[in-house]
Amino acid sequence: MIAETDRPALDDRRWKALGVCLTAGFISLLDVSIVNVALPSMERGLGASEAAQSWVVSGYALAFGLALAPAGRLGDLRGRRQALLFGLGVFTVASVGCGLASGATWLVVFRLVQGAAAGVVAPQISGLIQQMFHGAERARAFGLHGSVVAVSTAVGPLVGGLLIQAFGTDDGWRWVFFVNVPIGVAALVAGHRLLPRFPQPTGRVEKFDPLGVLLLGTGVLAVLLPLVQEQQWQGRAKWALLPVGALLLGAFWVWERNLGRRGKAPLVDLGLFTLRSFTLGTLISLTFFAGLTTIFFVLSLFLQNSEAYSALGAGLTILPFAVASAVGAACGGRLVLRYGRSLVVIGLSAVVLGLFGVVLAVRLVPGEGVGWAMALPLVVAGIGSGLTVSPNTTLTLMLVPVRRAGAAGGVMQTGQRIGSAVGIAVVGAVYFAHLSNHGPATTAIELGLLTAMGIILVALVLAVVDLRERLARPGGNDLAAAPQPDVRESGPGEKAGQGV
Repeated sequence: MIAETDRPALDDRRWKALGVCLTAGFISLLDVSIVNVALPSMERGLGASEAAQSWVVSGYALAFGLALAPAGRLGDLRGRRQALLFGLGVFTVASVGCGLASGATWLVVFRLVQGAAAGVVAPQISGLIQQMFHGAERARAFGLHGSVVAVSTAVGPLVGGLLIQAFGTDDGWRWVFFVNVPIGVAALVAGHRLLPRFPQPTGRVEKFDPLGVLLLGTGVLAVLLPLVQEQQWQGRAKWALLPVGALLLGAFWVWERNLGRRGKAPLVDLGLFTLRSFTLGTLISLTFFAGLTTIFFVLSLFLQNSEAYSALGAGLTILPFAVASAVGAACGGRLVLRYGRSLVVIGLSAVVLGLFGVVLAVRLVPGEGVGWAMALPLVVAGIGSGLTVSPNTTLTLMLVPVRRAGAAGGVMQTGQRIGSAVGIAVVGAVYFAHLSNHGPATTAIELGLLTAMGIILVALVLAVVDLRERLARPGGNDLAAAPQPDVRESGPGEKAGQGV
């Protein structure tokens, strides 16, 4: 038992441990977008070809997405503290390797290692939040996590632009990676001191599922590869990988189902998908990130290539979205217990409204003033993004057993990575197709943003349908009625939806 006099210190330590988790998550997600503005610097200072530049961006995304689900399960089995510290350590070392790379090939290699390490870190964060917090505190913690996700993704171009301006176009790209090193080292030192050591579950020892890892990994790779390389791989042959990926993922589903029937531990507990909150939340997350990620992609290209903005100027233009999103996520974490799925509906509606405002700003205020004109719409969209990400994460994971939290978080974030790749491929195709036909850049960005809006509208429809069915059932808000977790790990015999 924990004495009452010890509880304030324990609570303080939990929030400090959360700070370590969020710091690790920040630098790993920052590296998704920070390199986009550094590509011209890599070309000039390192002589990186267009293909190498593409792999610097897409290789990270691929390795990140492939590592998520296996790493989440590994953390569930062997300890999330150890997995997070290991991933963070490898990420920091790989950042040093990227910054010191003497050629494009080495840069791509270290970038792949860095992405895989980020994929190890990400699911441990949601798993540790599930372990360390419950009830209103868990919602608040996920709110802070949502703020970090939003800020790190949106602020990447700004940080990259500042570093390149400070260190020059020849070597500025190296500091895009070196900036991770002091942060990573500090987080490692603090993590060894502050991250809690939870006891392993008692009872039957569960084994890892190597065939499940192979089937899932090759399936996700076959789906992601043609999407992230859509601009670099010419011709239609690349799309043949999509049905191959579907077959591999189908084989993965059959294999995992058979493991569960035989009483063995699968890589992904398919019973999670019997939880309506998890299935709907994962689909909403996938479609929302498919639309959200593309906003920064096409806006950065439009501002720098068509409106002659510098990398720093483009990053500053997107800054209102990042700040507003952080505020929205913090508020969403506090309000989700009261309003549930309706908060997600409000957030998605605000994102759609804000994007429509950005389209109007592009059309009505062409030229250098477009950045100022889109500031207010980006604030509206940013607040909506914050009210979507953290509440949806809380609602998605609320009934997941704590011992499956890492794997569940990995599956959810794998959906986000796939959604981002699909969105960039679709919206990028619309944007570049119009430019290649010598159409006006303003029309191209309008069509791209309208396509992103359409994708986010799919997420909004899913959220509205879910909300209507929840309100039609007795009890209304499932979150308020969710049982509270025990502070220990759940036992191996519990079913999905119990013990939380």
